[in-house]
Amino acid sequence: MSILEFALDVVLGLVLGTLGGLFGIGGGLIAIPVLGVLFGLDQQLAQGTALVMVVPNVLLAVWRYHQRNRIDIRHAGALAISSFAFAIVGAAVAVSLDAGRMRMAFVVFLLALAAYTLLRAFLRHQSGGTELRYPWPWLGLLGAGAGSLGGLFGVGGAVLATPILTAVFGTSQVVAQGLSLALAAPSTGVTLAAYAMHGQVDWWLGLPLALGGLLSISLGVRLAHALPERLLRVLFSGFLVASAVLLAYKG
Repeated sequence: MSILEFALDVVLGLVLGTLGGLFGIGGGLIAIPVLGVLFGLDQQLAQGTALVMVVPNVLLAVWRYHQRNRIDIRHAGALAISSFAFAIVGAAVAVSLDAGRMRMAFVVFLLALAAYTLLRAFLRHQSGGTELRYPWPWLGLLGAGAGSLGGLFGVGGAVLATPILTAVFGTSQVVAQGLSLALAAPSTGVTLAAYAMHGQVDWWLGLPLALGGLLSISLGVRLAHALPERLLRVLFSGFLVASAVLLAYKG
């Protein structure tokens, strides 16, 4: 890898890190289709390489969200522990599946989630809060489902957890994004290990992306807390659609 290539990869990481901090996903959701389109990586290799950036990004972003909206250790633990356990299963299944079918399943999943998020942004007028609508042990069930999908698609499950936390548990968008990152932290680590064991990680590409992400993710967190609730949800929905379009284009 030349110095120029390294620098360009860091710049790409800066962009992905900002988006990851803004939407509370660590950057993996957009990184996967971008790596497929720009670098020609297949679905599994793109997911594994993106996780090299996502793991440190998620850890830093959790801390930044916690500084602005305190994350309850019980809530984070219920999400993280169950997510961790089920991410192992999802990752084990993912490395054995057909890459093309995985890509199209991911596209459908993102578009459905985007439509749901956009609909809620305009139909729901009551803003969420910091307290949960249901007892916190129920978060374990959400963690299990999100962890399974996170391991399967390599995005840590945060993309699924965020809309469920706002719709079902009644949290605000920024509180949901912080909790989703706490959920994603352990599961992304175990998912990266699973992909690495199967040779589905390009470390030379992933490491400069991680460096760029660490330098910019705090900016994304600041932007998330500065934007109005409805606008953040609309942007999150558009972000999901853009990711799906890029992924479909790769096919």
